Amino acid sequence: MSQARASRRGGISRSQLGRLERGALGTVTVEHLARAARAVGLKASVKLYPDETPVRDQAQLALLARFEARLRPPIRIRREVALGIPGDQRAWDARITDGEATASIEGEARLDDVQAVSRRVALKSRDDESAGVVILLVSRTVSNRRILALHREALRAQFPLDGAAILRELRAGRVPRASGIVLL
Repeated sequence: MSQARASRRGGISRSQLGRLERGALGTVTVEHLARAARAVGLKASVKLYPDETPVRDQAQLALLARFEARLRPPIRIRREVALGIPGDQRAWDARITDGEATASIEGEARLDDVQAVSRRVALKSRDDESAGVVILLVSRTVSNRRILALHREALRAQFPLDGAAILRELRAGRVPRASGIVLL
């Protein structure tokens, strides 16, 4: 196909198409690429990739900060609490204590596999004798609320308390005496 015919098909000038082919354009836009692709019977597609390592746990850190803001003395919090088993890299996202009781915190910014979360928490609880009760902390998003509405009763035996009961205890400066789920 001639350059003149390709430029007509693509809706770009022949000289601009030539510069694009030679890599002589200072700046190439997505529109340039789409027109050049159309000129030769192709459809352009663009994929985006991060150019640096993204912070993947930013939402979870924000969730933990919202939780920490609800704690009242004498409750103290520690973040990233290892299970303490040599060679085991698992950790709780946080642990709180009021001096008498302890709760381990597992934060989920996005629920997508409720069974996997349940198993992970059960295994950590089994393997960490100082875990205490477990508070499953979940971001209050439309998707997470929908998932919990569908699966809350399946999690009831493992996490019997609902968020309101847990937050009442925390506002009173006490660690809840049973595990539960809090949406924040």
